[in-house]
Amino acid sequence: MNNHVSSKPSTMKLKHTINPILLYFIHFLISLYTILTYIPFYFFSESRQEKSNRIKAKPVNSKPDSAYRSVNSLDGLASVLYPGCDTLDKVFTYAKNKFKNKRLLGTREVLNEEDEVQPNGKIFKKVILGQYNWLSYEDVFVRAFNFGNGLQMLGQKPKTNIAIFCETRAEWMIAAQACFMYNFQLVTLYATLGGPAIVHALNETEVTNIITSKELLQTKLKDIVSLVPRLRHIITVDGKPPTWSEFPKGIIVHTMAAVEALGAKASMENQPHSKPLPSDIAVIMYTSGSTGLPKGVMISHSNIIAGITGMAERIPELGGEDVYIGYLPLAHVLELSAELVCLSHGCRIGYSSPQTLADQSSKIKKGSKGDTSMLKPTLMAAVPEIMDRIYKNVMNKVSEMSSFQRNLFILAYNYKMEQISKGRNTPLCDSFVFRKVRSLLGGNIRLLLCGGAPLSATTQRFMNICFCCPVGQGYGLTESAGAGTISEVWDYNTGRVGAPLVCCEIKLKNWEEGGYFNTDKPHPRGEILIGGQSVTMGYYKNEAKTKADFFEDENGQRWLCTGDIGEFEPDGCLKIIDRKKDLVKLQAGEYVSLGKVEAALKNLPLVDNICAYANSYHSYVIGFVVPNQKELTELARKKGLKGTWEELCNSCEMENEVLKVLSEAAISASLEKFEIPVKIRLSPEPWTPETGLVTDAFKLKRKELKTHYQADIERMYGRK
Repeated sequence: MNNHVSSKPSTMKLKHTINPILLYFIHFLISLYTILTYIPFYFFSESRQEKSNRIKAKPVNSKPDSAYRSVNSLDGLASVLYPGCDTLDKVFTYAKNKFKNKRLLGTREVLNEEDEVQPNGKIFKKVILGQYNWLSYEDVFVRAFNFGNGLQMLGQKPKTNIAIFCETRAEWMIAAQACFMYNFQLVTLYATLGGPAIVHALNETEVTNIITSKELLQTKLKDIVSLVPRLRHIITVDGKPPTWSEFPKGIIVHTMAAVEALGAKASMENQPHSKPLPSDIAVIMYTSGSTGLPKGVMISHSNIIAGITGMAERIPELGGEDVYIGYLPLAHVLELSAELVCLSHGCRIGYSSPQTLADQSSKIKKGSKGDTSMLKPTLMAAVPEIMDRIYKNVMNKVSEMSSFQRNLFILAYNYKMEQISKGRNTPLCDSFVFRKVRSLLGGNIRLLLCGGAPLSATTQRFMNICFCCPVGQGYGLTESAGAGTISEVWDYNTGRVGAPLVCCEIKLKNWEEGGYFNTDKPHPRGEILIGGQSVTMGYYKNEAKTKADFFEDENGQRWLCTGDIGEFEPDGCLKIIDRKKDLVKLQAGEYVSLGKVEAALKNLPLVDNICAYANSYHSYVIGFVVPNQKELTELARKKGLKGTWEELCNSCEMENEVLKVLSEAAISASLEKFEIPVKIRLSPEPWTPETGLVTDAFKLKRKELKTHYQADIERMYGRK
């Protein structure tokens, strides 16, 4: 969580090694430049600081438990993007008519694939990609219409479930639009889900048809189709895979192109189709399951439209000049919402993947261009894990620079940090120092939207400085159709998530056990409740959980109990300070916020990932750490320790050395003594969604991590 993160520039400055006399002269020149540039800035522009200081949300009444609303929606919450467009098929029809021949969905052509042998003997598949090929709004509309009609011909009925288990790509969005048009309930599954989770979701939703890719069919579905007895049709988006003899009888594999052709032929006969109502289910979105089996969240057409209405309001001048890069899982509410916002405003969406995103990405052949270099997007969504990775990679490059280059970068970095804190721009630094870093994401990014998990203040400020753009930090849940808060583009404060969106309102509920009350001074604190049209219908076939997490007030408005603890700052912005599930009571009675401990330590160069653990039977915190290979190897060299990567991670001496670094950082971050991990386990293997230890948004799966490290937990707590 973003726990008590300081946003003072002085706490995030980089350290330089410049001669004091030379530094004095440089500071004199910087001061002179600042004065000269400040004069026109003062007279000709409104300071970003002045905008940032404005009140952004207010309580609707004077009671402590009053809901907060955006100042732009005090008189009523927004619920529709365009008049009369109250279902997703109407929104797309409106966009198609308005932007007819404009480019909408883009996919890069694969020119060549090669196997590249690594120094350790492993083989990596590398690709050489060509230009983006584009489908217009009209093209996508026709393909979606035909595909939906083809599904209808295969027996898919309105208001029945159909699953999509596929990577993020243009065909995913085409299939989704087909389902919205024909009132099929789209069951979304992460491509990284394990077999038992997939079987659970497919059987719970009783699907007969599933849309997937050749690769996922071969690698994941093939082994479990016999466990899904109702399955009848499998549609592959990228051509027909080879058949196999053990395939169960009664299941037919189709290509998406064949289903579209079937639908196009049938549409000549004017087959009627059922149109959705605003209250109809659009998506049953299976969460990536940070606790146990994934739950299906029922999201109506009106829920999604309210959510994207709120999101769109926070992106100024959104329109036809914008290009969005889509690479996060479309089965995640953040990515689906972001793409639907772009689709409804005439933007282009170019598809990518984490393995082909940048020139340095793992699947891009050296010397060829990654997707950001080719697409040059203006808008991008990211989860903190990806931003943290960019931050660490750039800082590693900075540490390898010559002394002159490194000090120049640090001076520019610290200077820009000071100017940002005063609401000013730094055009010279942007052009001469940060241009190369900015080009890593194509060079044209004007807004980075961050969600899915908390972003550290250090990483947020780094992105502001080096990529020369605001970071719209957001807070929302699948259960609120992604809606909650997003910070405004001129608000460069760190450690908070912005004011409520215009589609929802937020109030704080007392949580006595944790000691959080909406009467607390100086800021009200409590469990975050989200209310409004975007709050979803509940969990599929799970009435008990729905009753526990959702309720309706006396006015008939639906509310979601998030389990997150927040506080409202004087300008109406929300800060996430804790989480009910992350709070553990130690043996001596102290409460430890595991999220707070992790946030304080995760940005260390030595740490790639960390999970804090504690229980009420013991008096201290322990931790599991995925160390950074380069940093740990260097630390081992300095301490005279030798061995393979696995041997270093299993070494007690290495654990103790890393623990010293963590303890120093914890003290610097003002953690209490009882919050600082006393023992750790170093993990040689990274935590990825494929390992099942983190979700697709890279949130920790605490239950799975506890099971995985059970033997180490017993060792660290002294049980043999």
